[in-house]
Amino acid sequence: MSDQRGVTVWFTGLSGSGKTAIAKALEPILRARGLRVERLDGDIVRQSLTRDLGFSKEDRDKNIERVTFVAKLLTRNDVIVLCSFISPYRAVRDWARAEIGSFVEVYCYCPLETLIARDVKGLYQKALAGEIENFTGISDPYEEPLNPEVRIDSSVETVEESVARVLAYLEEHGYIPPAVDVSGYTAAEGQVIEARLGALGYL
Repeated sequence: MSDQRGVTVWFTGLSGSGKTAIAKALEPILRARGLRVERLDGDIVRQSLTRDLGFSKEDRDKNIERVTFVAKLLTRNDVIVLCSFISPYRAVRDWARAEIGSFVEVYCYCPLETLIARDVKGLYQKALAGEIENFTGISDPYEEPLNPEVRIDSSVETVEESVARVLAYLEEHGYIPPAVDVSGYTAAEGQVIEARLGALGYL
């Protein structure tokens, strides 16, 4: 019998808001603590599980339904699942929460003007020019979470700070065991150091 508690940590937010960056930085920290972790994001899933789907509302909903099925199985088997999906529709996220049960919603907020300014792929400019259809935040709606467990503002927080906040929530609510104290540092300072080392690949 595993003594690890399964949970799905669901990162939602507009394209470029930091969902995948935070999940990628969080993953090695959790693994370094001896925890079983799986990470799912749009690029990973659309290469295999949902390659037949497009970006209409119906296909987006189907995409999240399939991801939810996988996350539910993993969570039920005491795995921590890090899901990074725009998942723009509130009703579908609420459905995923109800299906999975052990569910922590992390809303990665970032003002649209900041996302457009930092848009290295030029996707927002293409969407604004009408070259990309059904682009969330421009030509498709994004419904903000009403009561997320964690709300991140990636326009003012570093990835390390955001990771530390997610870790703190998971620890405080018993999803993961507390970190071993780092001598000479407060718990919060230790988590920031741990997050930075993980992001750099040392953990």
